[in-house]
Amino acid sequence: QVQLAQSGGGSVQTGESLKLSCAASTYTNRNRCMAWFRQAPGKEREGVAALYTGGGTYYADSVKGRFTIFQDNAQNTVYLQMNSLQPEDTAVYYCAARSQPALWWLPDKYDYWGQGTQVTVSS
Repeated sequence: QVQLAQSGGGSVQTGESLKLSCAASTYTNRNRCMAWFRQAPGKEREGVAALYTGGGTYYADSVKGRFTIFQDNAQNTVYLQMNSLQPEDTAVYYCAARSQPALWWLPDKYDYWGQGTQVTVSS
């Protein structure tokens, strides 16, 4: 059983930055796909970004050029650096893990989830 522990988040003004972290417990698969999702009130959970340790990063069009997903192998942690935040980025953000990156943006493909963290961007 993989456990994902999230940290980061908070409230910022438009144009500011935040960084989210997701630390994974022991993951037996040599390669894995780590992703960030978000869910705003009344909306479906949507894929934001994903990173496959076998190679490749993926982004939703809405965050390309503003968000960066990266990992720290030594700490088994994946990060989401969010720059130029906009009010429409306001949501609860979740990290998730699975073994493969195919259809990375679909939440029902993921086996493990973090607890979620609130990101609020005020105009």
